[in-house]
Amino acid sequence: MTNNPQEKTASWAVITMLAAAQFIMVLDTTVMNVSITQVAADLNTTIVGLQTAITMYTLVMAAFMLLGGKLGDRWGAKRAYMVGLLVYGAGSLTTALSPNLAVLLVGWSFVEGFGAILVIPAIAALTAATYSGRQRALAYGILGGVSGASAALGPLIGGWVTANYTWRIVFAGETVVVLALMLFLRLIPATPGRQGKLDTAGAILSAAGLGMAVFGILRSSQWGWIAPSASAPFTPLGLSPVFWLITVGLVLLGFFMRHEQALIAAEKEPLLDVRLLHIPPLRAGLTTLLCQQFIIMSTFFVLPLYLQTVLGYDSLETGIILLPLSASLFVFALGGARLSARYAPKRIVLVGLLAMLVGEVLLIGFTGPDLRSVGFAVALALVGAGLGLLASQLGNIIMSSVPAQRGSEAGGLQGTAQNLGASLGTALIGSILLASLVTNFQKAVISDPALAAIAPALAAQAEQNANFVSVTQVTLAAEEAGLSEAEVTAVTTQYAEAQITALKSAFAAIALFALLALWYVQKLPNMAVGEPPGDTVSHPAASG
Repeated sequence: MTNNPQEKTASWAVITMLAAAQFIMVLDTTVMNVSITQVAADLNTTIVGLQTAITMYTLVMAAFMLLGGKLGDRWGAKRAYMVGLLVYGAGSLTTALSPNLAVLLVGWSFVEGFGAILVIPAIAALTAATYSGRQRALAYGILGGVSGASAALGPLIGGWVTANYTWRIVFAGETVVVLALMLFLRLIPATPGRQGKLDTAGAILSAAGLGMAVFGILRSSQWGWIAPSASAPFTPLGLSPVFWLITVGLVLLGFFMRHEQALIAAEKEPLLDVRLLHIPPLRAGLTTLLCQQFIIMSTFFVLPLYLQTVLGYDSLETGIILLPLSASLFVFALGGARLSARYAPKRIVLVGLLAMLVGEVLLIGFTGPDLRSVGFAVALALVGAGLGLLASQLGNIIMSSVPAQRGSEAGGLQGTAQNLGASLGTALIGSILLASLVTNFQKAVISDPALAAIAPALAAQAEQNANFVSVTQVTLAAEEAGLSEAEVTAVTTQYAEAQITALKSAFAAIALFALLALWYVQKLPNMAVGEPPGDTVSHPAASG
């Protein structure tokens, strides 16, 4: 790919609007995560109920993102952006006014989710259509930095607003932002759509396949991956429901791919032109993006969990602890975009992955009873810097790998990769964290002479009631069980040490994943990304 010598310049007002939309899309989940106990109390529901809402929000986006990208291709990215924002705003207002969990599920998990599947691919497509060359690289760097900063600042914003006012203000504020963005739609350039018959069968197969696979991944920490846990609702052939959900999901995705290839062979238009996946830079960019989301979402899962559950920090204090990560992510996302004119994307991404790898290794070394050390802050800053460098490159690599008229399709693939990476990161690292906690606690109590009489019972109970709870809760449970003072002290000490070991294990798994991600860097472009190539993957003849 070569740079276009006649680069057009465009107003930065467009990227400002798109970045604002990107910010509120990412903000949603992090705000709900840190406000979950207050929301549960306000709606008179349970934590499990709200976890279901969070799961469904991610599920809707992952399952229907390809459809959202195709609709943007049909309607034009600007129209999809406008319709998506209106739907999203209506969902945000419904969420803010929710009197119970059922209304919250409809407003947040479904209405907002369906709005997001239109807006997210449209943001990528509109950026590609509006900017070129160095401007495009910087624009994608801004989007990447805003996305990461929103994920990191979400706990800070959500925690402060929830602690001082109510969580409803955040969602009401999103509605206000949507209305403000609608006032400036005229600044966004018009993008043409295309006529044709929608691949309904492909939409059903992709949504069902991705939906089942992602739902299985998200439930793995509760139900087990292959061997079923005690909380599994059913166990076909003695296996976890997760195994069957992922298996059936993958089979449906296989049928989806064959269906799309058959449509292409018949010169009809598929939901996804699978030939796009044969473009090496696009495939490498999507894979690396999945790895990036895996790393950032798994880190943002285990750290707040430890800070709030183990150390007792509130949501505001958690956001402050994460500031080195969010600040360096934003700075290096913008800086990395400016480096694109001088260095190959491959080199910048390689440096970013190495920075994340070193940062995660340092997190292992500085993890302890107190995470306020300078070394821990430096480790977080390195992780943020690495993520920022990746965020500055991957959006541009993905969207510049295809012609501008395929922007909505590529944006749908990008959104799918993001959600798959986030789901995998949360589920897999969550499972590792919990398994490490249980295993290390069992080993510790069995080898502790002070607990010899009750060690077998404690080990069995830890496996049956596997959960990541505070030391205070363990102490109270031990006292209520009638343990002696010496036994209570021994149990709580062993549990606290097992928690630290579990957190280190989680960071080690993330570091290993960052190391494995280095393999895909070799497929990234060796030269600066400029204009997209010509339409070497032509559209099949539209029908209908």
